[in-house]
Amino acid sequence: MNRVSGDAENAHSSSVESCPSLRDVHSINPAQLMARIESYEGREKKGISDVRRTFCLFVTFDLLFITLLWIIELNVKGGIETTLEKEVLKYDYSSSYFDIFLLAVFRFKVLILAYAMCRLRHWWAIAFTTAVTSAFLLAKVIISQLFSQGAFGYVLPIISFILAWIETWFLDFKVLPQEAEEENRFLIAQDASERAALLHPGVLSDGQFYSPPESVAGS
Repeated sequence: MNRVSGDAENAHSSSVESCPSLRDVHSINPAQLMARIESYEGREKKGISDVRRTFCLFVTFDLLFITLLWIIELNVKGGIETTLEKEVLKYDYSSSYFDIFLLAVFRFKVLILAYAMCRLRHWWAIAFTTAVTSAFLLAKVIISQLFSQGAFGYVLPIISFILAWIETWFLDFKVLPQEAEEENRFLIAQDASERAALLHPGVLSDGQFYSPPESVAGS
């Protein structure tokens, strides 16, 4: 007798414990879930997320900033035409800044192609450009004679090195994790909307409740 009463109490307690979960499921608002799904789908239709667009803008800023510093350096050395001919046509690895400008162009092309056009979701492209940039700048600083040419011998290599690593940090810690989180939220919201659709197949309209014409009044 005690065993039977104990089983009944256990069954009652399990049914009570299951009530909150069922209540939580029924409390899901399908309209809110559909609105969230539509917002995520709208972002997907744009083709590129906001954080990835910010990354591409920073890559563009990298190129423009290095170009601006290089043009200033050309003017400081005695005129753009004369210095341009000396650094480009008569290129010398130990004294020219033209290769640092080409390095910025290289980073821009690879990163925009990988993360804007191909929408890559991996870090290998940024790792490649940062590794090439770091190795080239370290070799140039050690072998060349840039430090004997004034302030720009310090500024251009250091700025180029810092910008390359900021791009790596921004992509690895901001762009890729945030996009993965948004995709997980979209999948969770989509799964919840499908469950809500099964639990709430639809609300019956007033027109579905009627009495047949041959029924007795008041039935």
